[in-house]
Amino acid sequence: MIVVADTSPLNYLLQIGCESLLPALYGRVLMPPAVSAELNDPSTPPLVRQWITQAPDWLEIRIIVSAPDSELSFLGEGEQQAIQLALERHADLLLIDDRRGRAEADRRGIATTGTLGVLLTSARRGLVDAEASYHRLMRETNFRANAMVEESFLRRLREIERSR
Repeated sequence: MIVVADTSPLNYLLQIGCESLLPALYGRVLMPPAVSAELNDPSTPPLVRQWITQAPDWLEIRIIVSAPDSELSFLGEGEQQAIQLALERHADLLLIDDRRGRAEADRRGIATTGTLGVLLTSARRGLVDAEASYHRLMRETNFRANAMVEESFLRRLREIERSR
């Protein structure tokens, strides 16, 4: 399975101590250079900056081969490169939280999930207490979800718990 990551899922999963879910679910994860740069930006939490300087073997930086896609210019550089890398590598999944980035990836036929999707998939496999992780995400990071997203996430978690 080929999985490409944008900045925010890596950032948020790291901040809540759930980065180990990624190799458990996907084996290896690819990221473009812009994502690495964003994770190492001075405004990024020190924990994340420290981690990316000694990135684990399951996380691979891959260079974008094609020229920048001007149709993606409305997105941040990390989102632009993540979408391009996903297209170039024929990725099975793109990890991305940005709403506009997800919509553009969907429009281009790229399957997406975000931080909450990783938590849900991990909960289905019994890898994490996703509700506790969600509350930590909301309390300890700047991740934001509107009421509809939160309600949907918690409802899906309850369904997972009932099916066990």
